[in-house]
Amino acid sequence: MARMGGSRHMKALAAPSVQRIPRKERPWTVKPSPGPHPSDRSLPLLLVVRDLLKLAESNREARKIIAQGEVKVDGKYVRNYKWPVGIMDVVEVPKIGTYYRVLPDPRGTLRLVEIPKEEASLKLVRVEGVTTVKGGHFELHLSDGRNVLIRVEDPKKGGQLPYRPLDSLLLSIPGSQVKDHVEFKVGNLALVVWGRNMGRYGKIVSVTRGWGWERSIVALEDPAGNKFETSLSYVYVVGRDRPLITVTG
Repeated sequence: MARMGGSRHMKALAAPSVQRIPRKERPWTVKPSPGPHPSDRSLPLLLVVRDLLKLAESNREARKIIAQGEVKVDGKYVRNYKWPVGIMDVVEVPKIGTYYRVLPDPRGTLRLVEIPKEEASLKLVRVEGVTTVKGGHFELHLSDGRNVLIRVEDPKKGGQLPYRPLDSLLLSIPGSQVKDHVEFKVGNLALVVWGRNMGRYGKIVSVTRGWGWERSIVALEDPAGNKFETSLSYVYVVGRDRPLITVTG
């Protein structure tokens, strides 16, 4: 019987653009395993350890470091070298006491920005959807694949959920307690996490609604006063008057 599912391997030439690798030096690269981020918008942990953190010079060394439990992602030890690391994830190396947040790079890939220890226990996520579950409570579907159950006092009474799709939540990690909430609205600060303006940051000036998120346009103004536009699906709200977390570096 044939094996079901897609290929477990990936050729370097076919790797997504988010992987900034020398495509003609090695025929193969590491394919991220299924997880909280899609493979075309994440980096396997091995590449993070080898190429971004520079903790290893070869795949073998990087796999050994990961297998020994020397790297944390979002507060948890990860021993899967194919684990997908994506936007807003927190990467920690306990032995050397360094903490990093994964942020979009204007070159079309992902980068690590060093953050203070106090910020390493916080993660900003976007609300992708809301579902009503048994008992009249709500379940939030977040951008990093996790689901958070929100209980309401009176399930029969409407209008009790303050969170909406495209809002951002500041969560504690490795738990998922909501520490703060930022609405998606004009005047708040946002980061562009994909597309031609990937990595740019500014204040939301206007929103032109279309058919779905992909065809809706958001106009932003960066700190230098330059205005630009991007798709609504690429916008990630990060704060009100100032960002809740480090978004530049």
